[in-house]
Amino acid sequence: MISVVIITLNEEKRIGRLLEDLSNQTYRDFEVVVVDSNSEDKTCEVARGFGKAFQNLIVHRMDGRGTSLGRNTGAELATHERLLFLDADVRLAPDFLAKAMHQFKKKPLEVAGVYMNGDELALGYRLGYGLFNAGLLATSFFFPTAVGACIFSTKHAHQRIGGFDEKIVLCEDCDYVRRASQTFKFRMLPLTFSFDPRRLEQEGFFSMGLTYFKANVRRFFFGEMRNNEMDYKFGHYEDQTKSTAEQQGGAA
Repeated sequence: MISVVIITLNEEKRIGRLLEDLSNQTYRDFEVVVVDSNSEDKTCEVARGFGKAFQNLIVHRMDGRGTSLGRNTGAELATHERLLFLDADVRLAPDFLAKAMHQFKKKPLEVAGVYMNGDELALGYRLGYGLFNAGLLATSFFFPTAVGACIFSTKHAHQRIGGFDEKIVLCEDCDYVRRASQTFKFRMLPLTFSFDPRRLEQEGFFSMGLTYFKANVRRFFFGEMRNNEMDYKFGHYEDQTKSTAEQQGGAA
C-alpha cells in the first residue's frame, strides 16, 4: 500500500494530468494526498473532481506555502507506511507503481530515488538527462542526491529523520535523502518519471543544470544552505508565467 503525496501551487492546468495517470495505474492499492499551498487558482477544485477515480482521495489546503512544509504535511495526513512524494507536473506510466512495488519486494529500501525520463524531449535535453541520471547513480553510493519531484520514503524513515528541513529552499530533497542514507539504505530505482518541460524552457536547460551543480558542490564542501545562499522560490515557474502575462496585458 502506498500513500501518494502531491504538493501543489497554482497547478490547475497540470494536476489533472498527474491524477489521470494515477487513476490509470495497474497497481491499485494506494491513496492520494494532495497538499495545496494556498493556490490562487482552481487547483483544489480540479483535484477534488477526481474523487470518484480513487478509493481514497484527500485534498488539503494549507494556509502557508512551502515545498518541505507541503511534503511534511502530506506525510502526516498519509495513512499508509510507504510514501511517494510527487510534484504536480510529474507524469507516470501506467505500470509505474506496480514496478516500484516489485522493486521494494526485491530490495528492502526505506528511501529511494527515481531517474528522469526525457525520451520525448529534444536530443540536447535527452543527453543532459543522461548525464544528470548518471550523476544520481554515481553519488548514490557516497553523497546521495535525488529529484524531489519523485521520491519514495516510509513514514518510519520520514519521522526518524525529522522530515524535510523547512528552512532549506534549494536542494531540500537532496538533504532529505542524504540524512536518510545515514540511517537507512538508499538507492536509485531502475524506474523513470517525466515532468513538464516548463522548468527547462523558462530557466534554460544549461542554466538550470548549472544551478543545481553549483548547489550540490556547495553542499558537499560547506553543508546545507539555510541562509538563502542561492535564491530559489517554490512555485516560481508559475509566477514567471503570470508575470509575463501581466506584462503583456499592461502593454496592450
